[in-house]
Amino acid sequence: MTAAPKKDDLTGQFKAAAAAAKKTKKKPDNATLLKLYSYYKQATDGDVSGDRPGGFDFVGGAKFDAWAKLRGMGSNEAMTNYIKQVEKLNRD
Repeated sequence: MTAAPKKDDLTGQFKAAAAAAKKTKKKPDNATLLKLYSYYKQATDGDVSGDRPGGFDFVGGAKFDAWAKLRGMGSNEAMTNYIKQVEKLNRD
């Protein structure tokens, strides 16, 4: 049985993944970008707050919706999912 990663180790891996996400071999598709955005925001800011952007702010609305789906997810879980998503991007 492996122990859960220490918070400091996870934070370091998260920061490294955030840097690696900017240097992917190919540009991720919009669905992947939304996943990365939502996991990052959940890990760093917690649950979404405020009003959903409306009108013609389609990108803002999509980001808000993706982040809102993660409501209640802990920051460690969000960091882990973000790291996995970046690793998958850099494998493909």
